[in-house]
Amino acid sequence: MKFVYLFSLLITFNFILASCATKTRLTEETSSKTSFNSSSSPIETTATTYESISVSEIVQFPAQSLIDAVSTKNLVKVRQILKDKAYNLNETNNDQNTPLHLAVQQNEIEIAKLLIDAGANVNLQNQIQDSPFLYAGAEGKTEILDYMLQHSQIDFTVVNRFGGNALIPAAEKGHLENVRLLLEDGRSDIDFQNNFGYTALIEVVALRENTELYHTIAQTLIEAGANTEIRDYSNRSAIDYAKSKNNPILYEMIP
Repeated sequence: MKFVYLFSLLITFNFILASCATKTRLTEETSSKTSFNSSSSPIETTATTYESISVSEIVQFPAQSLIDAVSTKNLVKVRQILKDKAYNLNETNNDQNTPLHLAVQQNEIEIAKLLIDAGANVNLQNQIQDSPFLYAGAEGKTEILDYMLQHSQIDFTVVNRFGGNALIPAAEKGHLENVRLLLEDGRSDIDFQNNFGYTALIEVVALRENTELYHTIAQTLIEAGANTEIRDYSNRSAIDYAKSKNNPILYEMIP
């Protein structure tokens, strides 16, 4: 009887040992799987995060990239650079020209509009005191000038190297459409005097030839309300210049 009892106890003990060993093995396998999963999870997450970032958001362009892109008229590159909101839109080259200066000078209308929409400064002046706005007015870049008048924060107190506003050289250089744009806008002083005391009207009559184009510009200025009695710093008015140049058409036109 005692032998049977001991034999039964031994069998029970072996069963318990086997159960413990099995449980230990299962615990180790589970731990190993958990460790593998936890180590692989960050890799998967990182990959997913990286894939969600577009290339345009992580590309950074070195300084002068925008200057170079505009200089080479590379519209696609300009668009790419403008996606970087931290990029300096008003960087300058050796002549103190900004990308917008270059776009206006080349009459690259689409690029100029993109730069203006992105917030490029139209008032910054280069080495010869031209701002993008003043240059557009003086050099007949009519479509760009029109866009600036509608979409830019223009400082009308900024003057060119001769002390003039945009209207004076626009008139003197014969850019009738620019003259009309500036007059219709109404923010450019029609009687502004430059370093010589010339207004737009005086400059047209005193410096330009007796042609139909300049007769039309003079008439446009007069009809818009230009003061015909203003005298320059040599004490001569527009009518004085018309007389001295024996220009009967302008003489009769000026009240």
